[in-house]
Amino acid sequence: SAVVFPKKIATEQQSLMLVKRLLAVAVSCITYLRGIFPESAYGTRYMDDVCVKILREDKNCPGSTQLVKWMLGCYDALQKKYLRQIVLAVYTQPEDPQTVTECYHFKFKYTHNGPLLDFGSKDKKSDSTISCADTKKASILLIRKIYILMQNLSPLPNDVCLTMKLLYYDEVTPPDYQPPGFQEAKDGGLMFNEEPMYLNVGEVPTPFHMLKLKITTEKQRMENVDKNILKQGETAELLQVCGMSRDDPVEESPDMNEDPVLDNEVEDKNHVNISEAQ
Repeated sequence: SAVVFPKKIATEQQSLMLVKRLLAVAVSCITYLRGIFPESAYGTRYMDDVCVKILREDKNCPGSTQLVKWMLGCYDALQKKYLRQIVLAVYTQPEDPQTVTECYHFKFKYTHNGPLLDFGSKDKKSDSTISCADTKKASILLIRKIYILMQNLSPLPNDVCLTMKLLYYDEVTPPDYQPPGFQEAKDGGLMFNEEPMYLNVGEVPTPFHMLKLKITTEKQRMENVDKNILKQGETAELLQVCGMSRDDPVEESPDMNEDPVLDNEVEDKNHVNISEAQ
């Protein structure tokens, strides 16, 4: 059905439902606009006045069915307040899923006795001041930013694979927890072959949750993007770019004021429980 914004987000359940829907819309838009699945794998919906494509299970497209199952696993971890980050990664060599060409990082924060994470936001609002109008405006802005960015990045190679990693708040997540469709990660961090560029896309607050999206892509894909497009309406915040070789772990820019979750050492040291898609 249409993604309807509630008139009031009074309960944690209402907030959770909205975050789940927003995550589904964002992942669907990204995969649609990057040409990862065929048209038949999507249905058309409306989010307020914005027309969006929503991924669905398509018997002719096993990949879309698989991603839908991964999303249900994400929902399980989100509902339990374990989920700290989803990393949706695109890679080109089936035998080497650790070397990626593009990554989408969805980060989550919980309030009301859930884990807290300071995103270093310059204009932080206290929970009580986040109105439904704020959430709705931020949600629509996030989806519009995704549309603008995805349509301006250079295309991905024709044959790409997807993988997904989940990172948790270890202090509350049982050590043996694995959501449906995931298994314990057996390897270290993800790496880029080419020099990556980091983009802050936006964040959506509710009184109970915070969802934040960042993108890492190869710098060459950004070369055709008009920098004015990025600046319009705070479409993306260009962050410091770190030069990197094949053997270097991927780290988020220091400007992000957050832990570099894709760094091999950091993953091993701080995050005991990391899942990867089966």
